[in-house]
Amino acid sequence: MKDTKQQFEYIIAQCRDLFAKKLHDYGAAWRILRPSSVTDQIFIKANRIRSIETKGVSMVDEGIRSEFIAIVNYGIVGLIQLELGYAENSDIDNTQALALYDKYAKEALDLMLAKNHDYDEAWRSMRITSYTDLILTKIHRTKQIESLQGNTLVSEGIDANYMDMINYAVFGLIKIEFGE
Repeated sequence: MKDTKQQFEYIIAQCRDLFAKKLHDYGAAWRILRPSSVTDQIFIKANRIRSIETKGVSMVDEGIRSEFIAIVNYGIVGLIQLELGYAENSDIDNTQALALYDKYAKEALDLMLAKNHDYDEAWRSMRITSYTDLILTKIHRTKQIESLQGNTLVSEGIDANYMDMINYAVFGLIKIEFGE
């Protein structure tokens, strides 16, 4: 499978499957998370990936793949939270949550396709470790924007950073799944 769009959709389907299973088990408990807490969750996942990449070993029985999946899913949760605001409880049902997931997964795909056209699939020549570093950079940018309460002078917003984090994580998953 060499078609980027097909590979992206395949990876997103795997991420969505885990998201749906967790929705079954926990409901939309993540609705109580403020966007800054979502950013911190993504940071934890990306930092663990970098730690494993640097140390070359994982002491917990989950590798880089599961953390990239978590970044995709938390990135989509972050976009949902930006749209709806955080709640005091799980205020949406699983069907609504999955519909919102699908909306933002499609937006991420559309953005990737547009950028992929302009950048001519340059991401395929990058190392997975670079995706990790770029995600961490986007997290630090997002934290700064959150500290500024969204009042930036020239920068894209938090939503654009979440989208980029999702896409970099998908690129990492594509390389893990399909190789170089």
